[in-house]
Amino acid sequence: MAETSKVAEPGRRDAVLESALLTFARHGYRKTSMEEVARTARISRPGLYFLFASKEVLFRAAVTRALDQDLAAAERLLADTGRPLRERLVDAFDQWAGRYIGPLGRDIPSVIEQNPDLLGEIVRTAPKRFEELVTTAIAAASERASAHDVAQTLISASVGLKHQVETREAYLARFATAVGLLVA
Repeated sequence: MAETSKVAEPGRRDAVLESALLTFARHGYRKTSMEEVARTARISRPGLYFLFASKEVLFRAAVTRALDQDLAAAERLLADTGRPLRERLVDAFDQWAGRYIGPLGRDIPSVIEQNPDLLGEIVRTAPKRFEELVTTAIAAASERASAHDVAQTLISASVGLKHQVETREAYLARFATAVGLLVA
């Protein structure tokens, strides 16, 4: 089944997907109606169905877009070898996890975690890809055989911090400390 019924103007489609993701995060997948998404996106309900055949297709497209954007940004940040590795790691983790700290941001990963059956492979492949990007950056900059272990430890630290801090700033400060301890 095709993801969308028709091809839409990319900017409009992106705006609808962003609104949809925030609406799903705010209300949860089951309590979110297509009517609510349409209202938030400032589009008619028939217009929304013109773009997305069902709520499930819309949810999958919104989450996939967000994860793809996060991975692309993390990849760009980590590839910028003109900057110190520590800075690149902190910025990449900020993009991957830090931006989801706080009242509404915290709900986005939650709605994803609560509905893996609706999302398919992306819930496994995106985190794995992020881990690979981090491992590659650490290995290239430090030539450490333990790059994979360091990457996994940083990911674990990030996950723990997301549940311990209330603000993005607190996350970044504590995560920078973890990077400083683990990365030369």
